[in-house]
Formats: sequence, C-alpha cells, structure tokens
Amino acid sequence: MQNLDEKTRTELEAAAFRRLLQHLDEHKEVQNIDLMILADFCRNCLSKWLVSAAEKQGADLDYETAREYVYGMPYDEWKANYQQKATPEQVAAFEARQARKRESQGS
Repeated sequence: MQNLDEKTRTELEAAAFRRLLQHLDEHKEVQNIDLMILADFCRNCLSKWLVSAAEKQGADLDYETAREYVYGMPYDEWKANYQQKATPEQVAAFEARQARKRESQGS
C-alpha cells in the first residue's frame, strides 16, 4: 500500500472499515466478549476509536452516536435483541486474557 497516494489509501481503509462493520452486523451472534477474548477489541472499542479520531480532526462526534453507527442501531436496542449473558467460561477466558495483559505490561 506504500505505492498508493494518501487519498486512495484513506479511501481503501475507510472501505475496509465499513466492510468490517457490515461483517459484524451480519454476525450479531458474535458477542463482544468473544471479540475481547480473541482480539482484545469489540464494537465498543471501535466506537471509542471513532470518537478519538473525530477529536483529533476537530469533528464533533459523541460516544453514543458513534456506537449507534457501529452497531447499526441504538446500543440499548442491540443489547436487548442480541447481547447474551456471558457464560462462566467466557468470563474466565476474558479474565485470563486480562491477567496475561497485565503480566506482559509489567515485564
């Protein structure tokens, strides 16, 4: 991608991000905790990253608006319709991942 001009690269990155959101929307069965366990990010992280990017650009974007964009609907609606209660196994896996992160940050 180094051979691309900045405008083209930005457009490709934006298209890939939109495709990621579409993919997540098509796979609502994938829970945020699963994403956190496997990839250390979730839909809420994407929302926070959008807000951070907006702030750097001087754009006005609040967290709830960003979250609605990422989820494709108001967060409360998504949560009510698609979020499942985390299983004890998911909670244990998440806690183990967080512990590994803390250990690696301490070294």
